[in-house]
Amino acid sequence: MTEKFIIKGGTPLKGEVCVGGAKNSVLKLMAAAILAKGETKIYNVPDLTDVEIMLNVIAQLGTKTAYDKEEKSITINAADITDITAKYELVSKMRASFIVLGALVARCKEAIVALPGGCAIGERRVDFHIKGLEALGAKIKIENGYVHAKASKLTGADIYLDIPSVGATENLMLASIMAEGSTRIQNAAQEPEIIDLANFLNTMGADVIGAGTSEIIINGVKQEDLRGIEYTTIPDRIEAGTFMTAIIATKGKALIQNVLPAHLTFYTDKLLKMGANIKLVEPNILEVSCRSRLNSINFVTQPYPGFPTDLQSMAMVLLTTANGVGIITESLYENRFMQVPELRRMGADIHQDRNHAIIKGVKKLTGASLCAPDLRAGASLVVAALMAEGTSSIENLNHIDRGYENFENKLKLLGGKIERTDSSPEVIRNETYI
Repeated sequence: MTEKFIIKGGTPLKGEVCVGGAKNSVLKLMAAAILAKGETKIYNVPDLTDVEIMLNVIAQLGTKTAYDKEEKSITINAADITDITAKYELVSKMRASFIVLGALVARCKEAIVALPGGCAIGERRVDFHIKGLEALGAKIKIENGYVHAKASKLTGADIYLDIPSVGATENLMLASIMAEGSTRIQNAAQEPEIIDLANFLNTMGADVIGAGTSEIIINGVKQEDLRGIEYTTIPDRIEAGTFMTAIIATKGKALIQNVLPAHLTFYTDKLLKMGANIKLVEPNILEVSCRSRLNSINFVTQPYPGFPTDLQSMAMVLLTTANGVGIITESLYENRFMQVPELRRMGADIHQDRNHAIIKGVKKLTGASLCAPDLRAGASLVVAALMAEGTSSIENLNHIDRGYENFENKLKLLGGKIERTDSSPEVIRNETYI
């Protein structure tokens, strides 16, 4: 039987919830750990399927790894790299694993990494990665679905990215850590996860300047300058934004712990304009609440520090029952409105025109049988089900499990009526909600 969530909506979320480590950061830190020949320990690691996949990727290279789920830590000993190939069977499961390309080229001067293939939310090209590696001196061949990069010596270079690609910025940062001379990445991505990676590398002994701005400079160091370290991952800003949305959508009031508010400034500002209440009660704790119907506003996704595409589907859920009409423009990915047909099944009034979605607020959403089409769209359907009248079922939980640790348990702590089951919806409703 297929696992699914059964959610009974209409209960305001209340209490406290703690945000875990940032998925989009820890995966890159794990890849970066193979640069040093010592042992590295990373804390605040969420228990996610994506983390498990990355563990398998780097273990296949010859590293020794251990995951302590109680301590939420990963230990990586990269004293020996015995294989320079990241196979398609693993890379195809998670695009982020392509990041080992830069680390392997830096450490071993050679890498064979499978092309990650398609992506449900739209095209994510790797030509920026490859052009940047070529600028550093690597010879690139693409054959049989693999990128084969080889360099007898890497030399610092000026690299301009046509778009501020997060993946390309990270891959080129890793590749240039031990390059001779200095590397300058212009039009670099500025996300908090880029800063976290730079801080990790600098703690390891690298020399990275300017992370968090559009220009990053990497001064090359020697292999012996890099050492194993202990490091704590930043909190997950997208998970924090998801819980903010769920609390507001259900007209609840709750505390969100382990938050870096500066990472959520743009989303917080939008929620306040819609009529939500958000207060910083301690440096890393937000109080979020909402009592009245929200007002519609417009959203345009942009690279950080603009409105994050990973929270676009959350914003859409809030607009479905807000006063007036709101427009969302998705400027980053061509296929990131996959939640639209599912929200329509719940009664939402949404008109989609290419990369624009026009949402006219309705009085309420109603429960329906739903299917998670990808990670973020799937999580938004959970929020929609929590705010809807009646009971919903959501299938394809493998997408949601990629990015949310103990999602249903955290929602239960807030009073959400949600169960994971492989039984029929009728059985679970009778067992759980009598």
